[in-house]
Amino acid sequence: MRVEAVPDHGMATIWDADVLIWAASQIVEARDAGLKTSRLMAATPYEILTFVGRGTGARDYHRLKAAFDRLQSTTVLTSIRQPAERRRHRFSWINEWKETSDVHGRPLGLELILPDWFYAGVLDDALVLTIDRAYFDLTGGLERWLYRIVRKHGGRQADGWSFDFSHLHAKSGSLSPLKHFAYDVREIVRRQALPGYRLCIQRGFRGVERLEFVAIARDPFVRRPVGASGDKL
Repeated sequence: MRVEAVPDHGMATIWDADVLIWAASQIVEARDAGLKTSRLMAATPYEILTFVGRGTGARDYHRLKAAFDRLQSTTVLTSIRQPAERRRHRFSWINEWKETSDVHGRPLGLELILPDWFYAGVLDDALVLTIDRAYFDLTGGLERWLYRIVRKHGGRQADGWSFDFSHLHAKSGSLSPLKHFAYDVREIVRRQALPGYRLCIQRGFRGVERLEFVAIARDPFVRRPVGASGDKL
């Protein structure tokens, strides 16, 4: 897999992915209400910003537009080898977007078109999980990434799940040395920073550290696609 970005906009971030969470939530909500859904979506900046827990000032609006630029211009190239063929797939997080304004230049709204793979994943219940609203309050990139991993693998299983630190480090793609990564994870555990989960660290054979997580009672209400390429943001 290779991720490429346009220098003018930079690479899409895990905070930019909040836009995708908003989009997925709107599609699922419309479908569940018996309404017609589409890859074409329209909203005001205020609607998106309030949904993801951001401010609604001019600076926040400009940051939202910058996020749209990064989501559209960042591309991901995947290559899958199969016995009879090799498949290459290049995609962006959103296909295109545009802004509408009145005659005085005041913004009226935003429109975006989602990729086929993302839209199909949202409509597949097997690829959708609930997330806790407190996710939007997480300010650290590692915290947000770790929450996605924990939510995907731990789910609501009574016995939870666990990963050893080296596996998590490799999975994260972090450029930090393992010891620095491990320190940051320990701090997250110390603060119990992930909503809906109890975290602990166990030392196994030869002192290998494992992160263990078990679901606790929360009231999640936001839905998002899980298992599609969007998880790699």
